[in-house]
Amino acid sequence: MRILVTGASGFIGSLLAPRLCSEGHTVRALGREPARVEAALSRGWPTRRAAQLEVVRGDALSGSGLDRALAGVEVAYYLIHSMEPSPAPGSFSVREGIAAENFCAAAQRAGVRRIVYLGGLVPRWGATGKNGGHATPEPGSRHLASREHVERVLLDGIEDSIALRASIVIGARSRSFRLLVRLIERMPVLALPAWQRFRTQPIDARDVIAMLAACATPERGARHLEIGGPDVLSYGEMLGRIAELMIVNRPALRLRLRLNLTSVTARVAAAIAGEDPELVLALMEGLQGDLLPSEDRAAELLGVRLHSFDAAVEHALGEWEQTERLAAR
Repeated sequence: MRILVTGASGFIGSLLAPRLCSEGHTVRALGREPARVEAALSRGWPTRRAAQLEVVRGDALSGSGLDRALAGVEVAYYLIHSMEPSPAPGSFSVREGIAAENFCAAAQRAGVRRIVYLGGLVPRWGATGKNGGHATPEPGSRHLASREHVERVLLDGIEDSIALRASIVIGARSRSFRLLVRLIERMPVLALPAWQRFRTQPIDARDVIAMLAACATPERGARHLEIGGPDVLSYGEMLGRIAELMIVNRPALRLRLRLNLTSVTARVAAAIAGEDPELVLALMEGLQGDLLPSEDRAAELLGVRLHSFDAAVEHALGEWEQTERLAAR
Protein backbone atom coordinates (compact mmCIF):
# COMPACT_ATOMS: atom_id res chain seq x y z
CA MET A 1 0.00 0.00 0.00
CA ARG A 2 1.25 3.52 -0.81
CA ILE A 3 1.27 5.64 2.36
CA LEU A 4 2.19 9.22 3.24
CA VAL A 5 3.33 10.11 6.78
CA THR A 6 3.21 13.80 7.65
CA GLY A 7 5.02 15.19 10.68
CA ALA A 8 7.71 12.60 10.03
CA SER A 9 10.35 14.56 11.97
CA GLY A 10 8.20 14.42 15.10
CA PHE A 11 8.03 11.92 17.91
CA ILE A 12 5.21 9.72 16.55
CA GLY A 13 5.89 10.18 12.84
CA SER A 14 9.53 9.15 13.08
CA LEU A 15 8.50 5.90 14.79
CA LEU A 16 5.51 5.16 12.58
CA ALA A 17 7.28 5.45 9.21
CA PRO A 18 9.76 2.60 9.90
CA ARG A 19 6.94 0.45 11.31
CA LEU A 20 4.89 0.85 8.14
CA CYS A 21 7.92 0.05 5.99
CA SER A 22 8.58 -3.09 8.03
CA GLU A 23 5.03 -4.21 7.27
CA GLY A 24 5.69 -4.01 3.53
CA HIS A 25 4.12 -0.65 2.68
CA THR A 26 5.66 1.89 0.32
CA VAL A 27 6.11 4.95 2.50
CA ARG A 28 6.66 8.61 1.69
CA ALA A 29 7.53 11.08 4.48
CA LEU A 30 6.56 14.75 4.32
CA GLY A 31 8.39 17.57 6.11
CA ARG A 32 9.13 21.27 5.79
CA GLU A 33 12.82 20.45 6.21
CA PRO A 34 13.79 17.06 4.73
CA ALA A 35 17.09 17.13 6.60
CA ARG A 36 15.20 17.18 9.93
CA VAL A 37 13.11 14.22 8.78
CA GLU A 38 16.23 12.27 7.81
CA ALA A 39 17.84 13.05 11.17
CA ALA A 40 14.75 11.98 13.11
CA LEU A 41 14.45 8.72 11.18
CA SER A 42 18.14 7.92 11.60
CA ARG A 43 17.82 8.00 15.39
CA GLY A 44 15.49 5.02 15.49
CA TRP A 45 16.15 3.44 12.11
CA PRO A 46 19.86 3.80 11.27
CA THR A 47 19.94 0.97 8.73
CA ARG A 48 17.02 2.08 6.56
CA ARG A 49 17.39 1.77 2.80
CA ALA A 50 16.61 4.73 0.59
CA ALA A 51 14.33 2.57 -1.55
CA GLN A 52 12.07 1.89 1.43
CA LEU A 53 11.14 5.48 2.13
CA GLU A 54 11.08 8.69 0.13
CA VAL A 55 11.37 12.02 1.92
CA VAL A 56 9.70 14.99 0.23
CA ARG A 57 9.51 18.67 1.09
CA GLY A 58 6.10 20.18 1.78
CA ASP A 59 4.17 22.49 4.07
CA ALA A 60 0.51 21.97 4.93
CA LEU A 61 0.13 25.53 6.20
CA SER A 62 1.16 27.11 2.90
CA GLY A 63 -0.01 24.15 0.81
CA SER A 64 3.30 23.93 -1.04
CA GLY A 65 4.39 20.45 -2.09
CA LEU A 66 1.16 18.72 -1.01
CA ASP A 67 0.03 17.65 -4.48
CA ARG A 68 3.36 16.02 -5.19
CA ALA A 69 3.50 14.38 -1.76
CA LEU A 70 -0.01 12.91 -2.07
CA ALA A 71 0.25 11.72 -5.68
CA GLY A 72 -0.59 8.01 -5.85
CA VAL A 73 -1.11 7.76 -2.08
CA GLU A 74 -3.86 5.50 -0.74
CA VAL A 75 -3.59 6.28 2.99
CA ALA A 76 -2.23 9.47 4.56
CA TYR A 77 -1.28 9.88 8.21
CA TYR A 78 -1.88 13.39 9.51
CA LEU A 79 0.45 13.94 12.48
CA ILE A 80 0.89 17.71 12.21
CA HIS A 81 0.49 19.84 15.35
CA SER A 82 1.60 23.45 15.55
CA MET A 83 1.45 24.69 19.15
CA GLU A 84 4.98 26.04 18.98
CA PRO A 85 5.60 29.74 18.16
CA SER A 86 5.62 30.44 14.42
CA PRO A 87 6.46 33.42 12.21
CA ALA A 88 3.19 32.73 10.38
CA PRO A 89 0.30 35.00 11.40
CA GLY A 90 -2.50 33.85 13.72
CA SER A 91 -2.76 31.61 16.76
CA PHE A 92 -1.76 27.96 16.65
CA SER A 93 -5.44 26.96 16.45
CA VAL A 94 -5.93 29.15 13.37
CA ARG A 95 -2.80 27.72 11.78
CA GLU A 96 -3.88 24.16 12.55
CA GLY A 97 -7.26 24.75 10.94
CA ILE A 98 -5.76 26.21 7.77
CA ALA A 99 -3.22 23.39 7.49
CA ALA A 100 -5.92 20.74 7.90
CA GLU A 101 -8.13 22.34 5.25
CA ASN A 102 -5.21 22.61 2.81
CA PHE A 103 -4.23 19.00 3.39
CA CYS A 104 -7.78 17.72 3.08
CA ALA A 105 -8.32 19.56 -0.21
CA ALA A 106 -5.07 18.15 -1.63
CA ALA A 107 -6.00 14.65 -0.47
CA GLN A 108 -9.35 14.94 -2.23
CA ARG A 109 -7.64 16.02 -5.46
CA ALA A 110 -5.23 13.08 -5.21
CA GLY A 111 -7.99 10.52 -4.59
CA VAL A 112 -6.65 9.49 -1.17
CA ARG A 113 -8.87 6.77 0.29
CA ARG A 114 -8.23 7.35 3.99
CA ILE A 115 -6.68 9.88 6.35
CA VAL A 116 -5.57 8.61 9.76
CA TYR A 117 -5.35 11.31 12.42
CA LEU A 118 -3.94 11.22 15.94
CA GLY A 119 -5.83 13.69 18.12
CA GLY A 120 -6.54 14.18 21.80
CA LEU A 121 -9.09 13.06 24.35
CA VAL A 122 -11.39 15.83 25.55
CA PRO A 123 -12.94 16.21 29.03
CA ARG A 124 -16.73 16.48 28.68
CA TRP A 125 -19.69 17.73 30.66
CA GLY A 126 -22.43 15.27 31.53
CA ALA A 127 -23.24 12.37 33.78
CA THR A 128 -22.79 9.26 31.67
CA GLY A 129 -19.77 7.25 30.70
CA LYS A 130 -16.51 6.60 32.51
CA ASN A 131 -15.17 10.10 31.93
CA GLY A 132 -18.37 11.86 32.95
CA GLY A 133 -20.28 12.14 29.70
CA HIS A 134 -20.22 12.61 25.95
CA ALA A 135 -22.03 15.91 25.48
CA THR A 136 -19.83 18.91 24.71
CA PRO A 137 -16.12 19.62 25.34
CA GLU A 138 -15.34 21.59 28.45
CA PRO A 139 -14.24 25.16 27.75
CA GLY A 140 -10.76 26.56 28.30
CA SER A 141 -8.42 24.35 26.30
CA ARG A 142 -7.45 25.89 22.98
CA HIS A 143 -5.22 22.90 22.36
CA LEU A 144 -7.96 20.27 22.69
CA ALA A 145 -10.57 22.40 20.88
CA SER A 146 -8.14 22.74 17.97
CA ARG A 147 -7.58 18.98 17.87
CA GLU A 148 -11.33 18.40 17.65
CA HIS A 149 -11.68 20.97 14.87
CA VAL A 150 -8.87 19.38 12.85
CA GLU A 151 -10.48 15.96 13.32
CA ARG A 152 -13.80 17.22 11.96
CA VAL A 153 -12.15 18.81 8.91
CA LEU A 154 -10.24 15.64 8.01
CA LEU A 155 -13.03 13.12 8.68
CA ASP A 156 -15.65 15.20 6.91
CA GLY A 157 -13.39 15.65 3.90
CA ILE A 158 -12.43 11.99 3.28
CA GLU A 159 -15.25 9.55 4.05
CA ASP A 160 -13.25 6.48 5.07
CA SER A 161 -10.96 8.36 7.48
CA ILE A 162 -10.36 7.48 11.13
CA ALA A 163 -9.12 9.39 14.17
CA LEU A 164 -7.44 8.00 17.26
CA ARG A 165 -7.80 10.12 20.41
CA ALA A 166 -5.20 9.77 23.16
CA SER A 167 -4.19 11.64 26.29
CA ILE A 168 -0.57 11.42 27.43
CA VAL A 169 1.73 9.19 25.38
CA ILE A 170 4.68 7.68 27.25
CA GLY A 171 7.84 7.73 25.16
CA ALA A 172 11.40 9.03 25.26
CA ARG A 173 10.58 11.89 22.88
CA SER A 174 7.08 12.67 24.13
CA ARG A 175 7.12 16.31 25.26
CA SER A 176 4.38 15.69 27.84
CA PHE A 177 6.31 12.80 29.36
CA ARG A 178 9.60 14.70 29.24
CA LEU A 179 7.96 17.60 31.07
CA LEU A 180 6.92 15.28 33.91
CA VAL A 181 10.39 13.72 34.11
CA ARG A 182 12.12 17.12 34.18
CA LEU A 183 9.84 18.33 36.98
CA ILE A 184 10.66 15.23 39.03
CA GLU A 185 14.40 15.64 38.40
CA ARG A 186 14.63 19.33 39.18
CA MET A 187 12.10 19.95 41.99
CA PRO A 188 13.19 18.98 45.53
CA VAL A 189 9.49 18.92 46.49
CA LEU A 190 6.73 18.07 44.03
CA ALA A 191 4.19 20.89 44.34
CA LEU A 192 1.02 19.49 42.80
CA PRO A 193 -1.68 21.97 41.72
CA ALA A 194 -5.42 21.30 41.81
CA TRP A 195 -5.36 19.28 38.58
CA GLN A 196 -3.20 16.58 40.21
CA ARG A 197 -6.40 14.74 41.21
CA PHE A 198 -7.73 14.33 37.66
CA ARG A 199 -7.38 10.89 36.10
CA THR A 200 -6.22 9.69 32.72
CA GLN A 201 -5.02 6.53 30.95
CA PRO A 202 -1.46 7.12 29.75
CA ILE A 203 -0.50 4.89 26.84
CA ASP A 204 2.82 3.44 25.72
CA ALA A 205 4.15 4.94 22.49
CA ARG A 206 4.73 1.41 21.19
CA ASP A 207 1.00 0.73 21.53
CA VAL A 208 0.08 3.99 19.79
CA ILE A 209 2.36 3.10 16.86
CA ALA A 210 0.85 -0.39 16.62
CA MET A 211 -2.68 1.04 16.62
CA LEU A 212 -1.86 3.66 14.00
CA ALA A 213 -0.26 1.04 11.76
CA ALA A 214 -3.34 -1.17 12.09
CA CYS A 215 -5.51 1.71 10.87
CA ALA A 216 -3.98 1.48 7.38
CA THR A 217 -5.95 -1.65 6.57
CA PRO A 218 -9.32 -1.27 4.86
CA GLU A 219 -11.96 -2.24 7.42
CA ARG A 220 -12.02 -0.89 10.95
CA GLY A 221 -15.71 -0.13 11.44
CA ALA A 222 -15.21 3.14 13.33
CA ARG A 223 -14.78 6.81 12.53
CA HIS A 224 -12.89 7.49 15.73
CA LEU A 225 -11.43 5.43 18.56
CA GLU A 226 -10.49 6.71 22.01
CA ILE A 227 -7.31 4.98 23.13
CA GLY A 228 -5.57 4.55 26.46
CA GLY A 229 -3.35 2.20 28.40
CA PRO A 230 -4.62 -0.39 30.90
CA ASP A 231 -3.91 1.74 34.01
CA VAL A 232 -6.16 4.57 35.24
CA LEU A 233 -4.01 7.08 37.17
CA SER A 234 -4.32 10.59 38.48
CA TYR A 235 -1.61 13.03 37.41
CA GLY A 236 -0.34 13.03 40.99
CA GLU A 237 -0.11 9.24 40.94
CA MET A 238 1.71 9.36 37.61
CA LEU A 239 4.34 11.70 39.00
CA GLY A 240 4.79 9.47 42.05
CA ARG A 241 5.15 6.32 39.96
CA ILE A 242 7.65 7.93 37.58
CA ALA A 243 9.70 9.17 40.54
CA GLU A 244 9.76 5.66 42.02
CA LEU A 245 10.88 4.15 38.71
CA MET A 246 13.59 6.81 38.41
CA ILE A 247 14.68 5.95 41.99
CA VAL A 248 14.19 9.58 42.97
CA ASN A 249 12.78 10.36 46.41
CA ARG A 250 10.49 13.38 46.07
CA PRO A 251 7.99 14.27 48.81
CA ALA A 252 4.71 15.42 47.26
CA LEU A 253 3.20 18.69 48.45
CA ARG A 254 -0.44 18.63 47.35
CA LEU A 255 -1.66 22.20 46.92
CA ARG A 256 -5.45 22.44 47.07
CA LEU A 257 -5.92 25.81 45.45
CA ARG A 258 -9.33 27.43 44.99
CA LEU A 259 -8.04 29.87 42.37
CA ASN A 260 -7.29 28.99 38.77
CA LEU A 261 -3.53 29.46 38.57
CA THR A 262 -2.99 27.54 35.34
CA SER A 263 -1.06 30.35 33.64
CA VAL A 264 1.23 30.80 36.66
CA THR A 265 1.74 27.05 37.15
CA ALA A 266 2.49 26.54 33.45
CA ARG A 267 5.12 29.25 33.34
CA VAL A 268 6.82 28.03 36.51
CA ALA A 269 6.80 24.43 35.20
CA ALA A 270 8.20 25.57 31.85
CA ALA A 271 11.02 27.46 33.54
CA ILE A 272 11.93 24.46 35.72
CA ALA A 273 11.76 21.99 32.83
CA GLY A 274 13.42 24.25 30.25
CA GLU A 275 10.36 23.99 28.00
CA ASP A 276 8.45 26.54 25.90
CA PRO A 277 5.95 28.34 28.22
CA GLU A 278 3.24 28.61 25.56
CA LEU A 279 3.41 24.90 24.84
CA VAL A 280 3.16 24.01 28.54
CA LEU A 281 0.28 26.47 29.01
CA ALA A 282 -1.61 24.93 26.08
CA LEU A 283 -1.13 21.45 27.56
CA MET A 284 -2.18 22.46 31.08
CA GLU A 285 -5.31 24.23 29.85
CA GLY A 286 -6.65 20.78 29.03
CA LEU A 287 -6.30 19.57 32.63
CA GLN A 288 -9.81 20.53 33.72
CA GLY A 289 -11.21 17.07 34.31
CA ASP A 290 -10.62 13.39 33.76
CA LEU A 291 -9.24 12.45 30.33
CA LEU A 292 -10.45 8.86 29.98
CA PRO A 293 -11.57 6.88 26.93
CA SER A 294 -15.34 6.49 26.84
CA GLU A 295 -14.90 2.88 25.65
CA ASP A 296 -12.18 0.24 26.03
CA ARG A 297 -12.56 -1.49 22.66
CA ALA A 298 -9.75 0.10 20.63
CA ALA A 299 -6.96 -2.31 21.61
CA GLU A 300 -9.11 -5.37 20.91
CA LEU A 301 -10.47 -3.95 17.66
CA LEU A 302 -6.99 -3.09 16.40
CA GLY A 303 -5.35 -6.28 17.69
CA VAL A 304 -2.91 -4.59 20.08
CA ARG A 305 -1.79 -5.98 23.44
CA LEU A 306 -1.28 -3.04 25.80
CA HIS A 307 1.79 -2.43 27.95
CA SER A 308 1.36 -1.42 31.59
CA PHE A 309 2.20 2.10 32.74
CA ASP A 310 5.31 0.91 34.59
CA ALA A 311 6.54 -1.02 31.54
CA ALA A 312 5.94 2.03 29.35
CA VAL A 313 7.90 4.31 31.68
CA GLU A 314 10.79 1.87 32.07
CA HIS A 315 11.06 1.50 28.30
CA ALA A 316 10.90 5.26 27.72
CA LEU A 317 13.52 5.99 30.39
CA GLY A 318 15.78 3.30 28.94
CA GLU A 319 15.58 4.85 25.47
CA TRP A 320 16.13 8.32 26.91
CA GLU A 321 19.29 7.16 28.72
CA GLN A 322 20.80 5.95 25.47
CA THR A 323 21.47 9.59 24.56
CA GLU A 324 21.16 11.52 27.83
CA ARG A 325 21.88 10.85 31.50
CA LEU A 326 18.95 11.00 33.95
CA ALA A 327 19.15 11.79 37.65
CA ALA A 328 19.64 8.85 40.05
CA ARG A 329 19.51 6.23 37.32
